[in-house]
Formats: sequence, C-alpha cells, structure tokens
Amino acid sequence: MDLKALIPRGLFARSLLIIVLPVAIMQMVVTYLFFDLHWEQVSRRLSEGAAGDVALVTQLYADNPTPENLASITNYARADLRLSVALQKQAKLPERDRLAVIPAFDRTLRRALSGSLRQKFWFDTTRYPDYVDIRVEVPGGVLRFLAYRDRVFASTGGIFILWLAGATILLATVSVLFIRNQVRPMERLADAAERFGRGENVSLKPAGSAEVRRATLAFLQMRGRIQRHIEQRTNLLAGVSHDLRTPLTRLKLQLAMMPPSSDIDEARKDIVEMEGMLEEYLAFAQGQWSEEREVLDLAEIARAIIQDVARAGRDIDGSGLADSLPTSGRPIALKRCLSNLVENALSFGQTVALSSSQSEDAIYIYVDDDGPGIAPESYEEALKPFSRLDPARNQNRKGVGLGLALAYDAARSHGGNLVLSRSTLGGLRVSVRLPL
Repeated sequence: MDLKALIPRGLFARSLLIIVLPVAIMQMVVTYLFFDLHWEQVSRRLSEGAAGDVALVTQLYADNPTPENLASITNYARADLRLSVALQKQAKLPERDRLAVIPAFDRTLRRALSGSLRQKFWFDTTRYPDYVDIRVEVPGGVLRFLAYRDRVFASTGGIFILWLAGATILLATVSVLFIRNQVRPMERLADAAERFGRGENVSLKPAGSAEVRRATLAFLQMRGRIQRHIEQRTNLLAGVSHDLRTPLTRLKLQLAMMPPSSDIDEARKDIVEMEGMLEEYLAFAQGQWSEEREVLDLAEIARAIIQDVARAGRDIDGSGLADSLPTSGRPIALKRCLSNLVENALSFGQTVALSSSQSEDAIYIYVDDDGPGIAPESYEEALKPFSRLDPARNQNRKGVGLGLALAYDAARSHGGNLVLSRSTLGGLRVSVRLPL
C-alpha cells in the first residue's frame, strides 16, 4: 500500500493531522497505561475484597441455613461489610449475562469471584448506577448481594476517561480553529491568483502569518507589475496605431483625388489591409483586461455572429447550438473569440457549422469547417501569435496570424481552453471550453 495515497492533499487536513495524530496517540498510550498499571490493579484488589466478603457470607449461610442465622448474617453484612443480602427461595440464576460497556469491569469481577467461590454465580454491573448485583446459587435458592460500586471498582476510571475525552475535544477544537485561521489567508491568496489569471480585478489584503503576508505582498507587487506592463504595451501599440493612421488617412485622401486606375484601386486595397492589420495588432495588445465579467448567454452571442455572417452573404449551420448556454464572462471578448474562429473557418472552408454541448461543470462551443485543415503536429504552432501556416492554409490570406491566438487568449482568460482537432466535415474543428 502506498502511504502517500493515505496522506491528505490539503494543507488544512495535513496540519490538523500533524497536531491531532500525535495527541491521539499520546492519549491512547496514557489511557492504556492508566488502566493497565493503576485502574485495573486497584479494581482487582477491590473486586477480590468484595468477592472474599461474598464468599464469607455464602459460607456462613451454607453452614447454618436457618432464618435466624440468615437474619444475623444480613445485619452483619450490612453493618460491617456494606453488603445488602437477601435470600431468593427456589430461584435460579439468570441465564443471560448483562455485559458492561467497559469489558474490564466484568473481566476483573469474574476473575475475583471465580477465585473465591466454589458455587455458581451471576453478576450484573450495568443495571444499577451505584450498586453491583451479585447472585450466588445456594441450596434452596439464590443469595442476592447488592454491593456499593466503589467497593468493587475504582471510581476514578470514569472520571479520568471523562476528563481525558474533554481535554481531547477541547484541544481538537482549538487546533481546528487555529489551523483554519492560518489556512484561510492562503486559500484567499490562491483564489485571488486564479481569478487574476482569468482577468478579474480582485482586492486582497495581507493577512495571516508572516510567511503568508510576504507571499501576499509579493503577489500584489507582481500583479501591479503585470498590469503596468499590459498598460504600457497597450499604450505603445495604441500610439503606434494612431501615428500610422494619420499618414494612411493622408494617403487615402491623395488616392481619392487621383484619376481612377487599376493601380489606384490596388493601392486602396493595400491601405485597407494595413488598417485591418493595425486593428488586429491593437486588439491583441489590449487583451482581455479592459472589460468586466457579467452573466451572459453564449448561445445568443453565437446566433448573433451567424446573423452578422448572413448579412455578409455567407451561411453558417447553427442547428447544433443549444437554446441557451448561460455562463459568466466578458461579452465583447467572447464575441471577438467566436468571431475570429468563424472568420478563420470561412476563410478556408465553404461549409461552416457551429454546435455546442454541456457537462456538469463546463460548456463547449465547436466551430467546424471543410477546409484543408491543419496537421496535428502543427496545432500548437497555430495557436501562437503571428503564426502563419502558409503551406497548408494561409497562402495569400489577409491578417497577421492573430485570429486563433486572440481566441485562445480569450478562452484561457475565462478559465477555459481552446483545442484544435480534425472535423467531421473534413477540415478543422476548434473546441472552446468555458467553465460554468
């Protein structure tokens, strides 16, 4: 058996195990030593003394089984031996034993009575809280003895166990509260890191032990540096795009004032393509950080894209879409993600289909086309920014190779994923997974 499989994986459970397990082992050892070295020895001596008194009274009655002798023995036992004695004429010993909750009680008393009595006997340590019922078979009936419990067993055993159990429960409760208080800041830190990775704005204050506080401060500093880097990248590319739009606008005006010709038309197409490339650069630079998450229906977004494509004169099969796909996310980013995938599919295939499925914890959107597809060994390369797989799919295609990269970034920023595979239509299938 692999011991690692038995070790809890969570920090809270491991910390609790480190504290509680040694205490539990110590308590068991102390309990065993107490019962073995103290309680059982004291109880054995008490039980032997009580058994000797029972044997004495039984022998005195057996020597002279008359009512007068019985009355004398009863008075003697009550006054000097603290035993209540009564004769049950023509009675029999009970056939069933009543077992004690703690087996040591019965074991100790049975051993003592067996060593002192020659007659058959029966006893019950459970019926009365303050007495022990002992019965001995004699000619003509049964002698019944009621002995005080503290005459038969050490009375400190139950109190000791009660105090031990109370101390254990108290220690375990304090340990749970203390460890939980130490683990909670780490859980908040892990949750904040995960949400920040999905592009959410989270507030986090350092708390907990000094080590956790240092880790939280390091995370906050790292988050600030990442956000500054994103802002600088966005501002840089936004400035470059703005600066390049100015000469492009002048070129468009100059071309508009020139006499029409085929060369002028080609130049205009080049300018439009350059503007598209600038917009694509800027969208990639902005990423997913400028939009807040909200509850949305991904099926509605997909159907809106199908309608936009239909207005442009192309058809998409959306019969595989569910009626509703509710989730939480950034609507503009998700629409850009699906739009990029649809535009990519339309660029390389004649038939494009949108479908969906749902599991217990995620929803899936599939974009299929009947184009040339991508070789499986090139899937990872196709998801990288500025990747152009010219031999297979990108001959004379517009764009700079950011469509799949933007869609992949959008899916990952929502805590999901984007996977490429072979489509049943013969081309490429892009599967987008988003958590519920």
